[in-house]
Amino acid sequence: MMNSFLKNIAPNSLKILDATIAVSDYVPISLSSKNNDLTFDITSSEAWEKYIQKYLKVRNAKVAFGGYLEERNIYQRSAYFNATNDDNQRNIHLGIDFWCVENTNVLAVLDGEVHSFKNNNNFGDYGPTIILKHQIENKTFYSLYGHLTEASLQYIKLGDKVKKQEIIGQLGSNKVNGDYAPHLHFQLIVDIKDFKGDYPGVASKNEVEFYKENCPNPNLLLKLQNETSMLKTLSKKQND
Repeated sequence: MMNSFLKNIAPNSLKILDATIAVSDYVPISLSSKNNDLTFDITSSEAWEKYIQKYLKVRNAKVAFGGYLEERNIYQRSAYFNATNDDNQRNIHLGIDFWCVENTNVLAVLDGEVHSFKNNNNFGDYGPTIILKHQIENKTFYSLYGHLTEASLQYIKLGDKVKKQEIIGQLGSNKVNGDYAPHLHFQLIVDIKDFKGDYPGVASKNEVEFYKENCPNPNLLLKLQNETSMLKTLSKKQND
């Protein structure tokens, strides 16, 4: 039911980064543990940034996006995600990442209000994060924007009203965003419970069925591209 609701909110693509970046400038990317192209040091945010920059340049694109329910190795570098056995290892990504240059503007995807915000400054965590609350057709849900600049949190207040496509922050550098190449983590949340300024963005295999329901695919709402078919095309090109 929630999936159908999200699909029907907007008939066309919704922008989430700088409004001057065309939808045609977005290209899908896979950071899956099965991607054999990731031959560099994945513990290094600088190495990631060089990889992303080259990836975008080769494809004449400005934003690389993807990652919903993607199993990744990158989280193994941080004790924040580690567990004693594979089934409890948090390595399945629950949102979509948008890799772009530092300080790119981040837009509110829909009308809403500031539910909460926080600087989650654990190594490998979100860094500065904003969560918006949305109420549409008697349904309430939330959108999370992680890996922002510290300045993005400086002047906002709980309950502040935001308009669709309004600038709410900018992408942070690896010095403040949890030590990643600059990017936005965008996630939808149906029931946020008591979380404030934070919500799990990575799940273990034991948890993933719950989170698939509570954190539906953001591309149902964004409609930026048909991510699945595009990734199939990408995978084919990588293997040619």
